[in-house]
Amino acid sequence: MLGLDMCELGAQVLELLWLTVCARDFMADKEGIRAAHEEDLDEVDLNYKAPEKKTLQEIQQLDQDDESLTKYKQALLGPIPEAVDPSLPNVQVTRLTLVCEQAPGPITMDLTGDLESLKNQVFVLKEGVDYKVKISFKVNKEIVCGLKYLHHTYRKGLRVDKAVYMVGSYGPRTEEYEFLTPMEEAPKGLLVRGTYHIKSFFTDDDKTDHLSWEWDLNIKKDWKD
Repeated sequence: MLGLDMCELGAQVLELLWLTVCARDFMADKEGIRAAHEEDLDEVDLNYKAPEKKTLQEIQQLDQDDESLTKYKQALLGPIPEAVDPSLPNVQVTRLTLVCEQAPGPITMDLTGDLESLKNQVFVLKEGVDYKVKISFKVNKEIVCGLKYLHHTYRKGLRVDKAVYMVGSYGPRTEEYEFLTPMEEAPKGLLVRGTYHIKSFFTDDDKTDHLSWEWDLNIKKDWKD
């Protein structure tokens, strides 16, 4: 519980370039993910050997005699970003938004501040509406491969749903990226109304915990019920 635009296409091509330049003998096995959070994510496993990591500058300097590849990398990766604050993480998750056309207003949580305060807020969703989850994030320094958004839903202490969304691979830039999950329908009916506790995780193929946070979602008969 709770598509392919140019950004998604660029992310896919970026991942292909990374694998081509850094691991020409790349082999993947999609049968499994070992999660960063063993207790909550024990079913999720990506069983493949990640390519050798190279910095963005190293990738830019590879095969400089190959003019066509150099132009391709420049067009895809763009210029090497200016120096950024070294204290900044490589990946910053800035917002989560429940995108719903029927909602009376935006349903957005700021993920740059005190995450503990989110536990004291309740986000409302009307039963039966169609919605998507949008993750906004930045990549500051180096290419990051295999970003994933994991979403576990609990009710009265029991997990009732889990989802893993493959976000993709992205290079650094000053603008934010946005990732949208497929359209989903909120559950409806007397038995499913109520508050759900959600644990969200943003990780990658290296099992780096870029951000973990918890929040509550209340399914109601009406928006202001």
